[in-house]
Amino acid sequence: MTEVKTNLKPIVASDQFIERALEDASIPTLIMSLIHITSNKDLLLKLPKPKPPVMGEVQGFMTEKEKKEIRRIALDIIKAYKEGNYPSPSVLDQEVLHSMMEFMIGSEVSMEYIDLMLEEMDLYGRDSRKPAWNLNTLDKKYRDFSVVVIGAGMSGILAGIRLKQAGINFRIIEKNSELGGTWYENTYPGSRVDIANHFFCYSFYPNLRWSEHFSQQPEILSYFRKCAEEFDILDSIDFNSRVTKASYQEKSKQWVIEIERKSGSVENIIGNILISAVGQLNRPKIPEFQGKEYFSGSQFHSSKWDHKQNLKGKKVAVIGTGASSFQIVPELAKEVAELYVFQRSPAWMYPNDIYHDKVSEYKKWLLEHIPYYSKWYRFLIFWPGSDGLMPSLKIDPEWPYKDRSVNAINDNQRQVFTDYIKKMVGDDPDLFSKVLPTYPPFVKRMLQDNGSWLKTLKKENVNLITEDIKVIEKKGIVTDDEKLHEVEVIIYATGFYGSEFLSSLQVEGKDGISLKEVWKDEPEAYLGITIPNFPNLFCLYGPATNLAHAGTIIFHSECQIKYIMECIRFLIEKGGKELECKEEANKLYNLKLQEALSKIVFSHGSTESWYKNSKGKVVTTSPWLLKDYWAWTQSINPNDYQID
Repeated sequence: MTEVKTNLKPIVASDQFIERALEDASIPTLIMSLIHITSNKDLLLKLPKPKPPVMGEVQGFMTEKEKKEIRRIALDIIKAYKEGNYPSPSVLDQEVLHSMMEFMIGSEVSMEYIDLMLEEMDLYGRDSRKPAWNLNTLDKKYRDFSVVVIGAGMSGILAGIRLKQAGINFRIIEKNSELGGTWYENTYPGSRVDIANHFFCYSFYPNLRWSEHFSQQPEILSYFRKCAEEFDILDSIDFNSRVTKASYQEKSKQWVIEIERKSGSVENIIGNILISAVGQLNRPKIPEFQGKEYFSGSQFHSSKWDHKQNLKGKKVAVIGTGASSFQIVPELAKEVAELYVFQRSPAWMYPNDIYHDKVSEYKKWLLEHIPYYSKWYRFLIFWPGSDGLMPSLKIDPEWPYKDRSVNAINDNQRQVFTDYIKKMVGDDPDLFSKVLPTYPPFVKRMLQDNGSWLKTLKKENVNLITEDIKVIEKKGIVTDDEKLHEVEVIIYATGFYGSEFLSSLQVEGKDGISLKEVWKDEPEAYLGITIPNFPNLFCLYGPATNLAHAGTIIFHSECQIKYIMECIRFLIEKGGKELECKEEANKLYNLKLQEALSKIVFSHGSTESWYKNSKGKVVTTSPWLLKDYWAWTQSINPNDYQID
């Protein structure tokens, strides 16, 4: 057993309070805490075993009788712990931890996941993803070594934290006046995360006091601000500064980065390493509808919300029924006179009863006071939306019903989702036919619904329009059936140019080669991180690294920055100035990538999605199991690179 220091608050609450708090506990999570407190692994044999979880379900489908009995046992143990009758809880050995994982989720867990999950849970409380080296301990000639990071969103902040921990000089260049990236820019009504918050945070800096299970934009932004403050990187961010050009200098083996300041002045800074953390979802995409320039009212993209607009009592159009629309429409319907929602294709939605629910003070207390409770809760919400989901996404070439699903599991999921939609709007056959997708689940981004979206569509002041838009006129929108829908405001919830990586700036590598020309409409990078002919350039959230099936983008970014830090260490330890991915390594990886993507639901040709480029090729989304990508990014393979 390993004893670990924790940041748990001491238990001073009354027995009555503890008993009440246990009513709000996740029982499978609670059992894990009891084992840590007592060091009694035999509880795994004595207590009822949870059933395999699904996303949004944290009670292991246990009966009320079973939950009541476990709460009774837990109360006695926690009271004894409070009174000092147990020693400080310890992390148990890996064999026991493995058994605990399997018990908690009611199914087998491959040994391949043990190290990954222990790292992700930060069970030992030591942030094992932190750089295990510092520049000050390496060759003195690298003391002036510097890194430039483009973007101060989630990935850029993470990069700054790790670079500071490694003692490396760095600057983060941010175009906005504030950090946060997409969580700063998207301030539309209802904006919130659709990944459970207790997982949607850095593994090494969990927030145990989220106000909601799926928090809204202001709280998410506040979290990232707090991270930047806590890890002291704010002074390393240049706000109101836009990178317009980055050029690699072969002679000096450095990057020259051209920056346009808010004042209009332009200056160049130099970095040995350039890290792109610009993200994918930051260039609004507005379809070129004929006549939109003649519209007499206001119009704007959802990511550029016009807060000066008073929409109360107005006729408003929302174009698009994707993720942002799912959040915007229920809020707008509460105040507008008439709402027209223009749908190109319906979205599959995952039923989630707690999508808008608050986190009770009792749940917060459990997370802050009960040993290892927060760690195992993270595991519980991680697992069902992780690699366990992958079997439902694999295309079965022998599956006979290819239009509606990709395999038997996927077909069962389709039925569950269909039943939910029918339950919500089945009494309106016309609406039901409009909102039921014809393509397989997960082809496009899955959305969350607690009933708010579908109930909103049934409101008298809400109109779901499925005819294509023909033209926009002065007074409103004309559809293909020649009907004019008079509106005063048009809101484009039409997404972003997700497949056009780094398109907002000019990047020039060796021999002045343009990254735009190299990538064109088919961006690719080794591990989604490094690119041949562009030495010392690394991407966070690069090509084919978006997680559409599992985990969070935070998980992927943590993997990627760990890999980047290992690349920097390798370069310095070898006494080099230039590290470049070999063309052969990049080619083999991307051949493997496209082969994997061709066998997964994202490549299904039934409909368009932002995962694909103009040719229908998937270029944004990862097909990999999390365990595999995590393993590949643990360390650098020297054979993949040439160093100078």
